[in-house]
Amino acid sequence: MKKRILAVFLGLAILTCLLSACGEATTENPGSSDETTASSGEPQVSGDRVSANEIIVGIPQDLDSLDPYQMGTAGTREVLFNVFEGLVKLSSDGSYVDAVASSHSVSEDGLTYTFTLRDGVLFHNGEAVTTEDVLHSFEACAASTVNEAVAAALSAAQITAEGNDIIITLPEPNSDFLAYVSNAYITPADYNDQGTAPVGTGPFRFVSYSVQESFVIEKNPDYYGTPAYLDKVTFKIFDSTEAELLALDAGSIDLCAHLQYDQISTLNNGYTVLDSTMNLAVALYLNNAVEPFDNELVRQALCWAIDVDEVMAFATGGQGVKIGSSMFPNFTKYFDASLSDTYTHDVDKAKELLKEAGYENGFAFTIKVPSNYTPHVKTAEVLGEQLAAVGVTAKIQQVDWSTWLSEVYSDRNYEATVVGFDAATLTASAMLQRYTSTSDKNMFNYSNAEYDKVNAEADAATDDAEATKLYKQCEKILADSAANVYIQDLAEFVAIKKDLDGYNFYPMYVMDMSTVHYK
Repeated sequence: MKKRILAVFLGLAILTCLLSACGEATTENPGSSDETTASSGEPQVSGDRVSANEIIVGIPQDLDSLDPYQMGTAGTREVLFNVFEGLVKLSSDGSYVDAVASSHSVSEDGLTYTFTLRDGVLFHNGEAVTTEDVLHSFEACAASTVNEAVAAALSAAQITAEGNDIIITLPEPNSDFLAYVSNAYITPADYNDQGTAPVGTGPFRFVSYSVQESFVIEKNPDYYGTPAYLDKVTFKIFDSTEAELLALDAGSIDLCAHLQYDQISTLNNGYTVLDSTMNLAVALYLNNAVEPFDNELVRQALCWAIDVDEVMAFATGGQGVKIGSSMFPNFTKYFDASLSDTYTHDVDKAKELLKEAGYENGFAFTIKVPSNYTPHVKTAEVLGEQLAAVGVTAKIQQVDWSTWLSEVYSDRNYEATVVGFDAATLTASAMLQRYTSTSDKNMFNYSNAEYDKVNAEADAATDDAEATKLYKQCEKILADSAANVYIQDLAEFVAIKKDLDGYNFYPMYVMDMSTVHYK
């Protein structure tokens, strides 16, 4: 994974000021002291800090849930990563390390996992973590619809407690199971307010949340592991990256992730810029159940009509990595770079396929794109210009994030959208199972019997090499059938105040604040 430091000395360009929406409600952590609990969660927009050892982090979308078993978006997971942990957790090098568990082992046949509960782990409300809490958490995770692969694996397992050990027996070996365990966040068995005042075991504990305004966390003084350096972190919620950039220039926020090349080029010299990739599969996602996208020839025509290199040049400054299917490059084990050449820019070929499909005179459709993600909006605009060359008219409809979640993701009331998908766990199935015809997460309404068969074989494979081969076959099916118009994994730039250090990139959509510190 790439990580380098760029020096930025350019002045801030004039940007259009966008106003953030006012918060509607605030919730507070019952375990926080009066000194550290905020009544509104609003950061000091002037850049003032209550403490010298706190920072304000800009994020471009609101959280969809504070409950770890209800959260569905990558933007929420990356924030709550600081609050919740499983028996094991993801590290920055892509491995899974012991967390609430002090150790774990796997039997030679791959069927039995034994986790030893770490002594002295406390929840943020001061209560000790017990095996009863662990069993409860596994039950909650198994019942959750957030990640069906994780839920299915845990539901099929036999989970018992013996003394301080949690013993999990699988019906068949599953090489992804440790990653699934990391998603079983440990929460108190007798606590029912996770949706308003979340309680976990992580290095930070919840302070307050204001809708469309902020999410505030503070250092967990009872953390069993390496303590966080910062006393307090405020995630300031913006409705656009442009508004974030204005706040950066004003000194109102100290760190801002997920920026694009043209955005970081406008920053003043008060910031260091770190770069990597976002671990996202960005595409023009198509609703395969609506006309004309229920026709494979039409979807293939759109793929031939698009010049991906030009899209990347205009939308993201040529930064990022081309993809040809639903897998991101940093997941090198499964990524097939050759699939990005499945379709080359060929206007004549696109017109030929449209004619064959009965759309010789083209058609019109609407791209619903979340307005808070500038790269997605720019991508949609360039796509619209390119599609016009083959007689296809794409109307761009910008919607706010909550509307996108409701209409597009949940209700599937859309024709096309531009967005990026990540992996909820660092597994191939997390990226690919959403395309199976029975998946609750199949917002594309993609249905392919061959794909379902191969994906099931991949999930059931006990040999790692065979599983990898089958997952790559799934990716090829998605490419050949033009499930969507795949574009790129976006380059990610993180702007951080020069007096701060310790920010680490992860092979997933994670923002770990525990290692960030003042120099």
